[in-house]
Amino acid sequence: MTARVDHTVTSGTFSLDGQTFDVDNNVWVVGDEAECVVIDAPHDVAAIRRVVGGRRVVAILATHAHDDHVRVAPELARATGAPVLLHPADRVLWDMVHPDTPPDGELADGADVEVAGTTLRVLHTPGHSPGACSFYAPELGVVFTGDTLFAGGPGATGRSYSDFGTIIASIRSRLLTLPPGTVVRTGHGDSTTIADEAPHLDEWIARGH
Repeated sequence: MTARVDHTVTSGTFSLDGQTFDVDNNVWVVGDEAECVVIDAPHDVAAIRRVVGGRRVVAILATHAHDDHVRVAPELARATGAPVLLHPADRVLWDMVHPDTPPDGELADGADVEVAGTTLRVLHTPGHSPGACSFYAPELGVVFTGDTLFAGGPGATGRSYSDFGTIIASIRSRLLTLPPGTVVRTGHGDSTTIADEAPHLDEWIARGH
């Protein structure tokens, strides 16, 4: 059976640099009737498990380690037996959230995660955070960008461990080079496509965010 993309939204908070904000986060689940991967584990294990259903969870992939993307990752790992995978450059952020529970494994640029006959290619796309990663599924025509690229521009870079020049370089070289029809599934808000976002790169650079 062909892999599909399932989705839910969870609500909670994001905290960094002494400030806390209310946020709604997308959770993406990629797989078939038997197995799946979960992309990000923000606020609510029960909501994520409802999307997973009875499937085996191959891995929990963290787009990055801000607390609103990994807060329930260890709990979800215990509930499903799946490893939490994170790029090592984001360990400093992970340790702020889970100082006593390390991730189970590392994501590496160019590595492939196989699930339900579909390949998710790991793209290291730093800028929003040092270890931010996107996951590209060419067979599905989809890229999961976390907080690197949204409908309307790059993710925020005004907080600790983020950098605007770096996120622009990641978007330009790693994401806008994907096929134009690629659907962009984001960490928050609506989806978009590479074709819809690519023409606006110079505008984003000019505005500085």
